[in-house]
Amino acid sequence: MKYYRYLLISILLFSCKSEQKKSLDLKIINLLEQVEGDFAIAFQDLNREENNFFLNEHEKFHAASTMKVPVMIEMYNQASQGKFSLNDSILVKNKFKSIADDTSYEMNAAEDSEPLLYNRIGKQITLFDLMYQMIIMSSNLATNILVKEIGCKNITASMKRLGAYDTEVLRGVEDQKAYDLGLNNVTTAKDLMTIFKSIAVPSVEITEDQMAMINVLKDQKFNDIIPRFLPNDVEVAHKTGSITALHHDAGIVYLPNGESYVLILLSKNLKDFDQGTFTLAKISKLIYDHVIALQVQTNNH
Repeated sequence: MKYYRYLLISILLFSCKSEQKKSLDLKIINLLEQVEGDFAIAFQDLNREENNFFLNEHEKFHAASTMKVPVMIEMYNQASQGKFSLNDSILVKNKFKSIADDTSYEMNAAEDSEPLLYNRIGKQITLFDLMYQMIIMSSNLATNILVKEIGCKNITASMKRLGAYDTEVLRGVEDQKAYDLGLNNVTTAKDLMTIFKSIAVPSVEITEDQMAMINVLKDQKFNDIIPRFLPNDVEVAHKTGSITALHHDAGIVYLPNGESYVLILLSKNLKDFDQGTFTLAKISKLIYDHVIALQVQTNNH
């Protein structure tokens, strides 16, 4: 873990950061040195442009379930173009083709975080309901139905238009043959920051679609990382992702006074999954405390 120490020293030696900001950097690196794994972080205060933190932000990671946010964004994009309405219904099917060789595979309810949707196979459900379960319960079956409906190439192109140039959505989830060949959805902390800022920051004023996506993300049921140690009056619109030895969380943190920030926490090669998760949650709390301290400092001047 000495890598992080060397990186920090180089950052501090050649930066003009405030003592308060240098303290945050040091605390984050100290936490990362205590756990075995690889990490990337992107933090941006949306009210103070100079208040940020980046670590390995351009390094590519398996996107895991964070790829479901690009799926949602492209769904709203296609709906806005009149291709369909989110209130339209679609038949729930559990048969998909591997991008490795076009062979068919099915999802397993026992391995899905949202097994109830499997009771709806052969029945109709609205696109919005599928998208909602994809985000808040990370339903893999819902994800694959929607990816098939809107197209991987469209999702990836949509992300590139936003400026997330290193994000690729090649396939749905649980395509084992593709995974074995290394054909995976990838992203970076910097790209996920760009993606979440596209939802959080209005160009003129916030749109109905942005508000709708934020409200869905706020209903997230998996809260082991970013919100874990934050006060109850702090709202987090976020999406997690995990596979073996990897755990991510990416989202927008809304403070009671109306301020907000984007935080992306990525990890891979975790030797101890629970320790890695706990460490990322502690980093989230460090950043929250730092932002609150800046607010107090501003109010006192």
